[in-house]
Amino acid sequence: MNIPLNFAHIQFLLEGTFWTVILSLMAFGGGGLMGFLIALGRIAPVRAVRVVVAAWVQLIQGTPLLIIMFMVYFGLPQLGLSISPLLAAGVSLTIYASAYLGEIWRGCIQAVPRAQWEAAECLALSGVQRMFKVILPQAIKLATPPTVGFSVQIIKNTSLASVVGFVELARAGQLINNSIFEPFIIYLIVATLYFCLCFPVSVLSRRLERGAPEKKVKPVSTVSPRIN
Repeated sequence: MNIPLNFAHIQFLLEGTFWTVILSLMAFGGGGLMGFLIALGRIAPVRAVRVVVAAWVQLIQGTPLLIIMFMVYFGLPQLGLSISPLLAAGVSLTIYASAYLGEIWRGCIQAVPRAQWEAAECLALSGVQRMFKVILPQAIKLATPPTVGFSVQIIKNTSLASVVGFVELARAGQLINNSIFEPFIIYLIVATLYFCLCFPVSVLSRRLERGAPEKKVKPVSTVSPRIN
């Protein structure tokens, strides 16, 4: 006799939703930090650095996230490093997200008009000052819509964490379905919860994308030159 859907099942799904959010934040935070370094490496003046970083990006983007999770969760213990399912999923998603965020931000940095780069050089700013006071503030405005949009992909990709035994929303739905055998109802609820997580982010991304062209970029000429 099948067990009917009850409040305990809904509570278990909500707990899975909570861990999906936690995993998404871990991936976005770690991936954002690594992605920023990758973006800087992709435009570094040293060619060797650009080649190495570009090779890393191509490797990660050409490898399925599922394989990355298997390599992290099952590969690291072979090297003597014990890792929990949460940490394995978080590290895998961080690596995966970093390659894509790095390319997004690299494109936005290079999209800043060349005149802004040249004007910053004329103001006798150092390389770090040019990047953080002139280029990055303008690149951030360009990068915000695609970055927010990519966060939707991160949320949905957390469902792959179930392959390493981590119980997030998709895995919670699978476990409940195995006990009550109501796939349509269970996965309809799971899909609804994913929609509640992703839809507000998608709406925010579209609003930012529509509003981005209307924002005026602060001209570089307003930056005070460095006086030695």
